[in-house]
Amino acid sequence: MEPLEAELDRARDLDVAELADAIESIGFECTRCGGCCTGYAPDEPGGAPADEDESEVDSKADGDRAGTDREPHTATVFPDEVREVADAAEDAFGEAYDWRDVARPMPYGLVEGEDGDPAGETFEWALATDDCGDCTFYEESDGRGACTVHDSRPLICRTYPFSVALGGTSQPMGEAVDGEGMVRAHECEGLGRDIAREDAESLAAALKERAIRELEEAIAVRDGYDPTAAERADGDVVVFDSEGAKNADGTPIGGG
Repeated sequence: MEPLEAELDRARDLDVAELADAIESIGFECTRCGGCCTGYAPDEPGGAPADEDESEVDSKADGDRAGTDREPHTATVFPDEVREVADAAEDAFGEAYDWRDVARPMPYGLVEGEDGDPAGETFEWALATDDCGDCTFYEESDGRGACTVHDSRPLICRTYPFSVALGGTSQPMGEAVDGEGMVRAHECEGLGRDIAREDAESLAAALKERAIRELEEAIAVRDGYDPTAAERADGDVVVFDSEGAKNADGTPIGGG
């Protein structure tokens, strides 16, 4: 059996109750700090720049993060989730959202092309970000963060700051800072807080679903990879997802 298929079987066999036990043991409560939704300093995964002064903090409270040395927020999103978020955003804001309003090619694996724009192949989509590197759908009021498409947010957002220790699954925001059994916890100020059993079980179920989806996606991408897709692309970037090869704007690349 191929390694990814073996990991998929392990993901399907995960016990939600055991995952919930691990989450309870680690502890978690969202503080709405916005760290998982915003750009971050290179030396502080998910956090604000360490050397920012009070004026910069004040400007961030007003939604202005420009001028700070920040890396863009990066969160993986499945193709069907892109469409779901687009529909939710249209309902929330009363205007149409297309693929590029929601997602961008995952930057990892891409290089700078001759014209200075990204070029190459990548195998995931990331949620779109604004000019300051924050998630497009993040908003802040009175120092508290909120997601404008909260009920339709992707699994990566529903399960942060947790992941499972399975090969082929993503590890958000860098290395784990805590762990229990199969569960890994990543950088987040909400860790270590009490969590209700019902919430732990809900989070655990979503965590299992995400692990399965990530491995199914990886297998589909592997099996559907077409090394000639770049020859037919509309631009210099090709994104391979479970639905096939796509241009940077999410449109399918035609067959050879």
